[in-house]
Amino acid sequence: MFALILTLLAAPPAALAQAGLEAEPAIREGLIAVGIAVEISDRCDRIEARRLKGIAYLNALRGEARRLGYSEAEIEAFLDDDAAADRLEAEARARLAAMGAVRGDDASHCRVGAAEIAAGSVIGQFLR
Repeated sequence: MFALILTLLAAPPAALAQAGLEAEPAIREGLIAVGIAVEISDRCDRIEARRLKGIAYLNALRGEARRLGYSEAEIEAFLDDDAAADRLEAEARARLAAMGAVRGDDASHCRVGAAEIAAGSVIGQFLR
């Protein structure tokens, strides 16, 4: 899941940074929200990811990283950091479980996704 997100971040201009960047709340929370949305859309056939909206949001996170003072080299280092991606993915999956999604139970992912869409949450905004 996060490998896909990090790949999308690397696509156009370049992208996100080192351990310091992983600790930036806006970046961390944004990546986790997108990761949860992707996981829901992967598990629930009735819910699709709003990919263009997600890519635009990830590009905005990249811009935020630059605004925070991270260099392109730091951003690239973060993109290449598999351990950081694993940590963020684990956090996203833990939060998804806390929301009621059960691994191996696609219907539970659909329920969580539908609730997020209905609530208009950040996660829900990436789903349809």
